[in-house]
Amino acid sequence: MRRYRRTLIAVALTTAVVTGTAGWVSGDVQQAVTGPPPGSSAWVADASLGRKLPDPATAAPAEVAAFFRSLGKDAQQDLVRRHPLVVGNLDGAPVALRYQANARALHGTPYEHLARPGRRILAFDPRGRGQVAEVYGNLERARQVSVVVPGSDIDAGTFDRTSDPYGTPAGMATSLRAATGGDRSRTAVIAWAGYTTPVGVGLDAASGDLAEAGAGRLARLTQGLKATGSPSPSLFCHSYGSVVCGLAASEVNASDIVVLGSPGMRADRARDLGTSARLWAAKDSADWISKVPHVEFAGLGHGNDPADPAFGARRVPTEKAHGHTGYFAPGTDSLRTFAAIARGDVR
Repeated sequence: MRRYRRTLIAVALTTAVVTGTAGWVSGDVQQAVTGPPPGSSAWVADASLGRKLPDPATAAPAEVAAFFRSLGKDAQQDLVRRHPLVVGNLDGAPVALRYQANARALHGTPYEHLARPGRRILAFDPRGRGQVAEVYGNLERARQVSVVVPGSDIDAGTFDRTSDPYGTPAGMATSLRAATGGDRSRTAVIAWAGYTTPVGVGLDAASGDLAEAGAGRLARLTQGLKATGSPSPSLFCHSYGSVVCGLAASEVNASDIVVLGSPGMRADRARDLGTSARLWAAKDSADWISKVPHVEFAGLGHGNDPADPAFGARRVPTEKAHGHTGYFAPGTDSLRTFAAIARGDVR
């Protein structure tokens, strides 16, 4: 009887998540963008080098890296010119080539401002609402690398919006890198909007479907970083992005996983994530995410609260943070702790 009552409670709470009685709002159902980058068919059919090119659908990032190392500079540049969307999104390809390819791919698109001089666009996929990743710092030389994984309502169009700056991946990454201070060549931060995020906080945000698709893409990003010589990253996962990080945890080879404003990670405890990374959790008492029931039932809800001491994560102080998007605001104790993690100063 007790088990039956618990099930009824879970059903009621999950229904509250979906219907909005717990502070959630409706959202449009999204179709996840998956598979190899646009232009992959032409890439695979290209015989201009007299050898097969690595299939973006099947080649591991380490294979991609080995392929590009075998090419001369002229051949590399030719591939950038012929297949910018593939080279720009191909994890394992040289970072500098990806920047060039994406600047070319962005030309003439509604997101052309992303290609302004000085911006380092690591990925650009125009499909769906658009996906983008940008690097802050020198990724090829950095001794510490961080990746910001955002939550709902983020795409190529909202990636660097000026309103609510610390709720966007560009704003979070900029603030984090500035807070690391000291030797600016020591750290690099990637703002990664590389998956299809929920719109609003409705069914998509209550389910793990988009997060599962995003987890595979995040894992491949980190495999590409390893293949090109970057250190194991620290992941900073905001809101629904923490669901992505939870599902990807066992595959990303991260040094630290930091979740902030998390609705859950699809795990009962930190040890269930299958990772040796240190896990950190931040949740401000004024964050509306506190009103979301931490349950998982029939595919809806994301499970236990990572900020609950029983979950087993290290706690990030949030006394000076405010609201759901205030964790990266300058002067906050949460940002100060994030910066220490990003620098590798916390043991």
